[in-house]
Amino acid sequence: MDQHVTILGAIHIAWSAMGIVTALIIFTAVAGGGFLSGDIEVMAITTTIGSAVGLLLLIISLPGLIAGVGLIKRRSWARILALVVGFLNLTSVPFGTILGIYTIWVCLSEETKRLLVSG
Repeated sequence: MDQHVTILGAIHIAWSAMGIVTALIIFTAVAGGGFLSGDIEVMAITTTIGSAVGLLLLIISLPGLIAGVGLIKRRSWARILALVVGFLNLTSVPFGTILGIYTIWVCLSEETKRLLVSG
């Protein structure tokens, strides 16, 4: 189970990093489109929309990143955070669902509970 915890932590870090990069790309594309137009009103609208969508994706991605790092460092709190993120991932078909099921399986294991130290 030790290997599964490490793999799970790495997958959560990678999945969250993709979300953060996507947030930056969306912000840049939407806000940049407004700047390219040269219209001040369009710039204000696209910057607001790009910021809101980018910030939402960033907020959604951070817990998975924190859980992944915590799992790699074998922190007990990371198991609970990973479970929450795993249940939320179940709705992200198809890969998120697979990640959610794998997260729940690893985190609910008695061996994982013993493996992760308090911290």
